[in-house]
Amino acid sequence: MARGGRLGLALGLLLALVLALRAKPTVRKERVVRPDSELGERPPEDNQSFQYDHEAFLGKEDSKTFDQLSPDESKERLGKIVDRIDSDGDGLVTTEELKLWIKRVQKRYIYDNVAKVWKDYDRDKDEKISWEEYKQATYGYYLGNPAEFHDSSDHHTFKKMLPRDERRFKASDLDGDLTATREEFTAFLHPEEFEHMKEIVVLETLEDIDKNGDGFVDQDEYIADMFSHEDNGPEPDWVLSEREQFNDFRDLNKDGKLDKDEIRHWILPQDYDHAQAEARHLVYESDKNKDEMLTKEEILDNWNMFVGSQATNYGEDLTKNHDEL
Repeated sequence: MARGGRLGLALGLLLALVLALRAKPTVRKERVVRPDSELGERPPEDNQSFQYDHEAFLGKEDSKTFDQLSPDESKERLGKIVDRIDSDGDGLVTTEELKLWIKRVQKRYIYDNVAKVWKDYDRDKDEKISWEEYKQATYGYYLGNPAEFHDSSDHHTFKKMLPRDERRFKASDLDGDLTATREEFTAFLHPEEFEHMKEIVVLETLEDIDKNGDGFVDQDEYIADMFSHEDNGPEPDWVLSEREQFNDFRDLNKDGKLDKDEIRHWILPQDYDHAQAEARHLVYESDKNKDEMLTKEEILDNWNMFVGSQATNYGEDLTKNHDEL
């Protein structure tokens, strides 16, 4: 093949792969899903860095911006945010007010994410995205040039992901017209946020981890999803702990494997509110007089924890109409 032909093929493969990956919210390193998508489990090593708190209080993007501010600038902007969080204006921030703020920050991240990619798919600018529009934007090069992918490892990826995306799109399309409104497209991109999409989340998780195709997740598959044993050395302690978790808490019927119900219980926990837990943590760590509420002074005295926490999303909060939140 001439150099130009090889270059064209390489660029085509790269473009197609980038488009496919950009549109896939299906690969997740952390399997536990919560309605507040950005707010995951607190990493055990984060006790000193406050990075988890920052992202919880501010959102991931704005926490990065706060990292660039001077201490005085951070405190000034944090003070304005506190006024927004104190919804009843009594000068005290309660755990409930903090929890609601964190949830709002996370929800806005989701809708902002959809807004950023909307124009890439709404090609006819009719404020809807049809399945055909999405398919062509994401898989058009692959569908138009199948011979280029015939011997490529990407062929298997595209062949698998196209019907999977179509299945998810149809599940999000509540009126069945194969055209997504913004709300339906949000459900497509962020299925963990919508009750009617939970079965899709469970099914895709099963398909991702179940490498032998028996319809279940055994312990080795469970571990392989989070740990790649590249050498023959001993497993780290945390992996041994995860094996115990599998036996003691994941495998509810003790048959050595996880079925769909057990996967649902694992990745969609019903009894744990991450926003509530983070709000309690922030109050506990900052509440000097132990009245279980925070004054602005208490928050500003502990500003270094908050401006890395998902409660602050400062940028738009100071300029937008806050009735939107």
